[in-house]
Amino acid sequence: MKLILDTTKSLEENATSYFEKSKKAKNKIGGIEKTIELSKKKMHFEEKRNEEQKKEEQKKYLEPPSKKWYMKFRWFTSSDGFLCIGGRDATTNEMLIKKHTEKRDLVFHTDLAGSPFFVIKAEGKEIPQTTKEETAQATASFSRAWNQSLTTAEVYAIAPDQVKKELGLPKGAFMIHGKREYFKPIVKLYIGINKENYIECSPLKKEFLLKQEGKKTDTAKQLQQKFIEKINIKFSVDEIMQALPGDCSIDIQ
Repeated sequence: MKLILDTTKSLEENATSYFEKSKKAKNKIGGIEKTIELSKKKMHFEEKRNEEQKKEEQKKYLEPPSKKWYMKFRWFTSSDGFLCIGGRDATTNEMLIKKHTEKRDLVFHTDLAGSPFFVIKAEGKEIPQTTKEETAQATASFSRAWNQSLTTAEVYAIAPDQVKKELGLPKGAFMIHGKREYFKPIVKLYIGINKENYIECSPLKKEFLLKQEGKKTDTAKQLQQKFIEKINIKFSVDEIMQALPGDCSIDIQ
């Protein structure tokens, strides 16, 4: 090895200069070694993540059942077997009342702003009191009462011909005429998979009780895994979120 000395400096000064250079070189080597080690760890993490992703993609899930016409709304089947449909927003409230409500059906609503309309489809049959009470509970629970953490909300039922669209009313809003039947249900919902493998969120007891706390997205992801374990169908997180009433968490019964 050749050493180049600075003739303007003493031997001790040259030695000191080389010593400092040596220290800097060692520090650089240490930094390079750390960078290499971090890069190796990152590569290992990426490889592991890619492997897990490939395994996930290779899993075979059953196909979700085809959606029925009423599933663009809120919906559930009552304990007496009646189909109960509710609006999700102003547009579906309008659509529900104008296009999917018939003479012998029963309409439910609350006085809370942004409340959904719910309709019990009578199909020519007498509607039992239990179905009325369940629909009143669904109307209250899918209203703003949920996000306001209310434990109850007043709900009323009217005949379809009492619900009128009058000039000046915004989309989804209707004028209610005549006598009302009032209910004072609790705000409470369950979610689970029904016999036809559909996600159903309703007042009827199912696998999971929903609590009025937590994050909607986190709960949807948790439910996605629970549903895979139960029926091997991977519903999308978005589809599960659509069934939820708002921010919530699950309480396994």
